[in-house]
Amino acid sequence: MKKPEKAAFVKTTLDSLFPNPGPSLEYLNRFTFLIAVLLSAQCTDERVNKVTKELFAMASTPQEMVKIPTEEIERIIKPCGFYRNKAKAISSLSRILIEKFNGEVPSSLEDLETLPGVGHKTASVISAQAFSIPAFPVDTHIHRCAKRWGLSRGKNVVETEKDLKKLFAKQDWIKIHLQIIYYARKHCPARAHKNALCPICHRLTEIHS
Repeated sequence: MKKPEKAAFVKTTLDSLFPNPGPSLEYLNRFTFLIAVLLSAQCTDERVNKVTKELFAMASTPQEMVKIPTEEIERIIKPCGFYRNKAKAISSLSRILIEKFNGEVPSSLEDLETLPGVGHKTASVISAQAFSIPAFPVDTHIHRCAKRWGLSRGKNVVETEKDLKKLFAKQDWIKIHLQIIYYARKHCPARAHKNALCPICHRLTEIHS
């Protein structure tokens, strides 16, 4: 089975299992979504959602966030890990949004990537989910599945992103990005992966055997 055929099978399977995926992070507006995505690095969405309830009750705009001492932000977000760096980034990007972007979260990848704590993947997630601009953010889940399914031999997430963008229609990128993440968490984990219980891996293995 060639890559385009595999991609078509993957898409059909994902559509049947996760027909209407949505972000699992809880947020109030584009700014709070940006903060939630930033906090989700090396942290589960479930834990982020618990932490942001207190944080967003105190500040849901850049103007409100800059008034909170960095030490207080650290205290709130400590369960998310790397809290000192994340708190510093939150304070700094809030100030930059006010000074350079009129308090609004920019939509372009280029502008987003200038913000502290915002790398390419985070910027892609914001661009896709907050502005519906086609993007294909690749995290460790997607990187792992793409390799297992024979869709990419990328040595890193950047190479995998390029491969997947070629295989799937641009209008489907945002949806498939979320579908693969949810599929990976439920059926295709990094550890203790059981091929027979993984619908996509099992089927692709059968075809090749």
